[in-house]
Amino acid sequence: RVVTPGTVIESSMLADDKNNYLCSVYCRRRRGRWQAGVCFADISTGEARATELSAEKIGGAIITELSRYMPSEILICPAMLDFKDVTAYIKQHTNALVELREDACYKDAVMEATMARQFGADWRAAMGYDADALVPYAVAALLDYLQETQKHGLERIKTVENYADAQYMRLSPVTRANLELTETMRGREKKGTLLWVLDKTETSMGKRMLRAWIEQPLVDAAAINARLDAVQALYAANMARADLKDALGHVFDIERLATRILYGSATPREVRALGDTCARLPQVKQQAAGCGAPLLEQLAAQIDPLDDLLQNINAALADDPPATLKDGGAIRSGYNAEVDELRDIMHGGRGYLASLEAKLREETGIPKLKIGFNKVFGYYIEVSRSYADSVPDTFTRKQTLTTGERYITPELKELENKILGANERLLALEHQLFSDLLSTISAQIVRIQRTALAVAQLDVLAAFAEAALQNNYVKPEVDESGVIEIAEGRHPVIEQMLKGSLFVPNDTLLDEDENRMLLITGPNMAGKSTYMRQNALIALMAQIGCFVPAASARIGVVDAIFTRVGASDDLAAGQSTFMVEMTEVAEILRHASKDSLVILDEIGRGTSTFDGMSIARAVVEYICENIGCKTLFATHYHELTGMDKDVHGVKNYNIAVKKRGEDITFLRRIVPGPADDSYGIEVAKLAGLPAGVTKRAHAVLRQLEASAPGRRQTLQLDFETVEAYNNPVVPSEVVEKLHNVDIETLTPLEALNFLYELKNTLDK
Repeated sequence: RVVTPGTVIESSMLADDKNNYLCSVYCRRRRGRWQAGVCFADISTGEARATELSAEKIGGAIITELSRYMPSEILICPAMLDFKDVTAYIKQHTNALVELREDACYKDAVMEATMARQFGADWRAAMGYDADALVPYAVAALLDYLQETQKHGLERIKTVENYADAQYMRLSPVTRANLELTETMRGREKKGTLLWVLDKTETSMGKRMLRAWIEQPLVDAAAINARLDAVQALYAANMARADLKDALGHVFDIERLATRILYGSATPREVRALGDTCARLPQVKQQAAGCGAPLLEQLAAQIDPLDDLLQNINAALADDPPATLKDGGAIRSGYNAEVDELRDIMHGGRGYLASLEAKLREETGIPKLKIGFNKVFGYYIEVSRSYADSVPDTFTRKQTLTTGERYITPELKELENKILGANERLLALEHQLFSDLLSTISAQIVRIQRTALAVAQLDVLAAFAEAALQNNYVKPEVDESGVIEIAEGRHPVIEQMLKGSLFVPNDTLLDEDENRMLLITGPNMAGKSTYMRQNALIALMAQIGCFVPAASARIGVVDAIFTRVGASDDLAAGQSTFMVEMTEVAEILRHASKDSLVILDEIGRGTSTFDGMSIARAVVEYICENIGCKTLFATHYHELTGMDKDVHGVKNYNIAVKKRGEDITFLRRIVPGPADDSYGIEVAKLAGLPAGVTKRAHAVLRQLEASAPGRRQTLQLDFETVEAYNNPVVPSEVVEKLHNVDIETLTPLEALNFLYELKNTLDK
C-alpha cells in the first residue's frame, strides 16, 4: 500500500473535524464548449460525491468546487494543464498534491471496465449517467488510482452521490475567505470563524458534517425549514437535548473506524469502541425520535442499533482489550475453547517452572538456584560460581558468566517446548479470531455508514439548538419571497469575541423592488463592513438550518453570496490591488442573479477619484437595471448618494456619528439617509497621527472645499504649516499621565480613581 495525502486512513494523520478528500477532474471540449466531471472521495469515511460542470468559464466553476471541498490531493487529466487559472489557484490557495494522469487512464474501454467492476454491469442506469456524462471518467480515474496505491479497500466506496451546483448556495473562494466561514483570513485559525461559534458538536462525525453544512448552504426552502423545525424541537426539549448530547458524547468515530476495519488495520481497542458506540445507539435513536420533528424522526429511523455487531464484539473481545494483538489477551475467555486451553497451559506452565525450581533446589542443595529465560537460550538454570561443584552431571552447561554458570536439563527443555509452543499457537489463534471478527463487521459496512451519517446530522442539529440557547438566537422565517428583513441583527462572531461588551444590533430591509440596494456611507472604523458581513452571515446561517443572531428574521432564499471587501494585491499573479478589485467585480457582475446577495465595499478606491467614482456609479446602475439582486454597497463617494433619485431601488443609509467639538463617537447604528461627512481626519486623529499632520490636513481640506468645482487648486505651504510640522503640539497633561501610568499594575479600584482624576483634569 502506497500512502498519499488523499489516501490516508490512519487516525493519527487525520484531523478529526475535517474530511480528507481525494479529487479527480476530467474535462473535455464538446461542440466548442468546455465541460468537466469532478469527483471528491474521502477514503477514510467512504463518502464519494460528483458533479457535472458546464460553464462559459469552466475554470472558475472548477475552482468553486475545489474551494468547497479543499481536497488534499487532486488527480488531473492532461487537458487540465491548459487551465492556468485553476493551476494557479491550486498552487497559491491550497496545499494539495497534484497527480497528472495519462490520457490512457481516460479511454472509454478503461472507464467502462472500471465502473462495471465497481458498481455492476448496469451502472449507468443505476447511477443515472447518460452517454455524454463526464463524471464517470473522473470516478473511474479515481478508482483506478486507489487500486494502484491501496491494492484493496475499494469496496468502501459503495456508491457515488451526484449533486448539481445549483443544489447549494454559490460561494466563491473570495466570499468564503471574506466571511471567514471556517478559517480566519489573518491567522488561518478556527477561532474567530462561524465554524468556531457554532461548533457545539459532540462527535468527530458531527464536526465534519457541520463544516460541510457551512461550506454548502441549501437553496431549497423546504429542506431548510425541515432543519429549522428539527432545531426548534431540540431547542424546546431541554431534557431530551441534554440526554441526546450525553449519548452522542460516548459515540466513537465509527465512520472512519469502518474503513480501518475494512482495511484490516483496526486495533482491538478501536473495535471495542465500536461496540461501546453500538451500546449507545438505542439511546440516541430514542431521544431523536421522541422530539416530534419530522426530520428527527426520519434520522432516528435511519439509525441501526447494530445489535448483532454488539453481540459479536461483546462475545469475542475482552472488556478492556490491549492496544495491539502482539501481546495477546484481546479475545474474551470462554469465546473459543482452544484459546482457553492454551491459556491454561501457559499459566499452568509458569506454575510448573516454579515447582521445578523448588524441586531442583532441594535435590541439589543449592539454595540460590533459579530458572530464567532469554530469547537466545530459552529457559535455563542459573547457579552461582560458589556452588559450581554441587551441580549434578544431568545438567548441561550452556553459558558461563562472571558470576556463575547457566545450564539446561532434558526436563526443562520439554517444559519449555510445551509453554512456548502454547504461546505461539495462542497468539496466532487470537490473530485469526480477531481477523474473522473484522471480516464479520466488514460485511456490515453499509449499515455502519448509514448509521454514522444519521448520527452526524443529529449531532449538528443538536449543536445548532445548543448554540441558539447559549447565544440568544431566533428561528428565522425562510421562504421564496426574495425579501431579507432582519430586526436587531448582530454579527455572530464579533459578538462572541466581544463577550462582556455591548454589540450594537441593526435592522436591515432588502427586497426586489424599492429596497434592492442599500448605499451605505460613513467613516472608516464606524462599522460598515461589520454590518454588511453580518447580514451575509445571517442569511447563510438561516440557509444551513441554524437559528440566527437577531430579534427576528425573514430570509428569502438567496442562490449565491458575492463579496468584494478589503484591499489586497495578488503579486504572484502579477495583479495590482485595483486589478484584483476589478477582476472580482467582473466575476460578480457575470454570475450574480436576481436572487443573489452582493456585498460591495468601496468599489473604485484603487484608482483616481473621478475614475473610481465613475466605475462605482456604473456598477450600481448595472446591478440595479440589469441584475436586480439584493446589494449592500458601502462607499466614501458621497456624490453617489444622489442616485436614490435617479435609480429605482437605491436607498441611502449611513452610520450614525456623534460629534462634540473636534471629537467624534461612532454609534455603530445604521440609520436612513446619506452621511454628511466621512470624518477621515477625525479617524486619523484617533489612529494617533501627529497633531501637526491632522492640523495641516484640516487646513488643506478647507482650501479644497473653498476651491471652485473643476479648477485645479495649488496647495500653498505657508509658514504656519511649517511651524506645525517642526513644532508639534506639546502633549497635554492628560496625555502625559496616560503615557506614564503602568496599567499592568493597576487594581480595578485604582483604575477607576485614575479615570476620575483624568476627568477632573479635562474639566479644569
